[in-house]
Amino acid sequence: MIWVSETGVVLRDLVPAGVRREWVRCGHCPDRDLYSLFRDRVREHPLRTAVIDDEGTLDYMTLDVAVRAMAARLTAAGCGSADIAGVREPDGRAAVIAELAILALGAVVLPLPRGADGLLERAGVRFVIEGGKVSGSSKPSRVADVHPDAPARILVSSGSESEPKMIAYSHNAFAGGRANYVRAVHGETAVPRDLVLVSLTSGFGSFGVAVTLCRLGGTLISTRRFDAGAALRLITEHRPTHVFGVPAMWRRMVEHPAAADTAGLVAIVSSGDTLPPSTRAACRRRFGVEMIDIYGSSDGVNCHTTMPENGVGVPDPAVCEIHLVDGEICARGPMTPLCYVGAPELDAAYRLDGGWVRTGDNGRFDDQGRLHVTGRRKRVVIRGGCTISPAEVELALGEHPAIREVACVPVPDSVLGERLCACVSVRNGHSLGLPEVKAFLAARGLAGVKMPELLIALRELPLGRTGKVCHRTLTEIAVRRR
Repeated sequence: MIWVSETGVVLRDLVPAGVRREWVRCGHCPDRDLYSLFRDRVREHPLRTAVIDDEGTLDYMTLDVAVRAMAARLTAAGCGSADIAGVREPDGRAAVIAELAILALGAVVLPLPRGADGLLERAGVRFVIEGGKVSGSSKPSRVADVHPDAPARILVSSGSESEPKMIAYSHNAFAGGRANYVRAVHGETAVPRDLVLVSLTSGFGSFGVAVTLCRLGGTLISTRRFDAGAALRLITEHRPTHVFGVPAMWRRMVEHPAAADTAGLVAIVSSGDTLPPSTRAACRRRFGVEMIDIYGSSDGVNCHTTMPENGVGVPDPAVCEIHLVDGEICARGPMTPLCYVGAPELDAAYRLDGGWVRTGDNGRFDDQGRLHVTGRRKRVVIRGGCTISPAEVELALGEHPAIREVACVPVPDSVLGERLCACVSVRNGHSLGLPEVKAFLAARGLAGVKMPELLIALRELPLGRTGKVCHRTLTEIAVRRR
């Protein structure tokens, strides 16, 4: 399939059409557009709570009335099914209404993270929804029926290590592959109540509208800004069945002194970064439910497990198959995206023949068919010709009793090329020096060449828009403080 926007942006499906149709025949994809699925949920349970946010609650019927009103405003402005429309709304009902209204027209949703206005031109956006208003061109766009394999939403990568990438996903990829993995996470929960602590604009949080609401008919709980104490209050007040966060959020929540009533919880879910074993154990103790650890990315890979000690799980063909190419993890399945947006060089670098997606991660399978991620190909520090994995050092340092959070980043060096800097936040009452850090790592068998040569202590590590630690910001801090 080739889709062309009103402004000439071309989105090609890099998965062969016959492969896509086979996933439909197997029942892995519903072959429906997302808004029509949402309308089914409205008819089935109009008075069920759809959204809980900082402003209160909305049931499905009231939400759809607001969506149709916003869709009418978009139509009056000239937006149609050949448009990519931007959404610059805070997490909560405003973002949900805007996304569903764009889908109602068969147009493509581009959530705009804070400070990412450069994406507008790259994606050829003509309309932006902000503050409940539509701005943009008045030239009418084409209107056509929505094909389930047409683009529905553009995911924007976190940009924690490089500039954000835009990845186009179809209706089937969301309502099929992504919905299948969220369903598996929910287990036997008939009507999920999902507290999504990450931004709805992120790849991790993107399931909130398309899956929780459109596919599963559950309740989406969202808040504009993450705060550990506020998150614990939301768990107590709204009794979510599942809570979705990244490791930095879980670390801060598990150490927060506020009490929380976790009686309604079925499971808690972590993704976006490596979850230290100490954090996982502390979360299990505090929340009294299983921690589901997801290995995935906005580029189209997913695997999850409740036992990270045994890898990241067994791949589910209803979500994506995974195989190794020269040791690199590659994925293809019902959740595979169409292509990158406005970046043919990324398609050339990360897409293989047949629609397979390169992840940039190395991995292996054990004799039980479980996938183990053994390292990141790109995220390395090259010191005098020696390759150092920051993740390896972070994992070891994360067990230090004085360290609350840790991230290791490269610092440019005129002699060796790069040096490794350990950035940490220290628990109250503790102090930490570089000699102690090196001694701790040496006792755990880390080679001398892999030792950090710089140490920076911060009150808290800076987080990006998705809640993950922002390595780019840490590198900038390390360069300034060196």
